[in-house]
Amino acid sequence: MPSLLRFLAVLALIAGLGYAAMFVIASVVDLEPREITVRVPQDRFVKQR
Repeated sequence: MPSLLRFLAVLALIAGLGYAAMFVIASVVDLEPREITVRVPQDRFVKQR
């Protein structure tokens, strides 16, 4: 049983480190909003029979 608890503790530690790394990356990186233009072909608006 102690080996199972040790294994679960190691998994929890790894998950916590991964979550902390994602949080730090999300906090440090600052995204700039940009305007995007996408041309849609006109034949996509025509009803197909």
